[in-house]
Amino acid sequence: MRLENVTVFCFFASYLCALMLELTQFLRQSVTLKWSSLGLTVAGLIAQTIYLVERSRQTDLPPLLGSSHDWLLVSAWLAVVWFLGMKVWDSRLSIGIFVLPLVLVLVVTSRFASSEPNPRVSISYWGSMLHAALWVFGILGVILAMIVSVMYLLQHRRLKHKRAELPALHLLSLERLNRINWWLIVCSVPLLTLGMITGLWMSYLAQSSSAPVSLANSTFVAFSLIWLGMAVLFGWLVVSRKATGRLVAWRTVLACTFLLVTLLAIKFLSVDGIHARELI
Repeated sequence: MRLENVTVFCFFASYLCALMLELTQFLRQSVTLKWSSLGLTVAGLIAQTIYLVERSRQTDLPPLLGSSHDWLLVSAWLAVVWFLGMKVWDSRLSIGIFVLPLVLVLVVTSRFASSEPNPRVSISYWGSMLHAALWVFGILGVILAMIVSVMYLLQHRRLKHKRAELPALHLLSLERLNRINWWLIVCSVPLLTLGMITGLWMSYLAQSSSAPVSLANSTFVAFSLIWLGMAVLFGWLVVSRKATGRLVAWRTVLACTFLLVTLLAIKFLSVDGIHARELI
């Protein structure tokens, strides 16, 4: 099969089938189905990697700078890599039922995002690369924090009602989940903040170009609100030593959901900023 024939549907179908096999574990425990799900996930990751490499060859740009379409797929790719890494660390963990749905959402969303390269990349190639990388890893941290928060809530509820652990739903201890959640938020907020700063710098550089960017637009306001919400949560986690338990999980879920919904809305509603239809 020629590499250019790999499409979004190829790895979308692989991830979808992998998720279906993960869910069948609740009906019937099977080592064969478990490994089949993992194999499909790996196959999907390989197909997605080939697709991104081919896209990069066509646009002559790294995937981070290609377009909104590529940017979303890079986020999904990193989430799958994290999922596989966690499975290598502890193969018993039930991570797929939490990660794969979000991966599928990112892949589907990329189908409707702009696939045209951003002409503003030429203003500052390395500045654009840094800006995109900070946002990708910052958003990835948010996604993973939300996943860990949901896992924490499920584990907390099970222990509170003194229920036995389901064979198909093996999770980490509350202490580990809380620690991972804390680190993800503490790491993602500075990345998002630096992403905001580099975005402002890119906007400043664009003033003297043929495609100037105005900060008086909905994009700048929306991203400022994102940064403010996450910065408040970050400060609360750092200052308060008692910021643990169920309250942390709920606040993380709400903050992350707000960020993700706003970010996806910006991708389609922005029309005049550096994150317009040609979002880097």
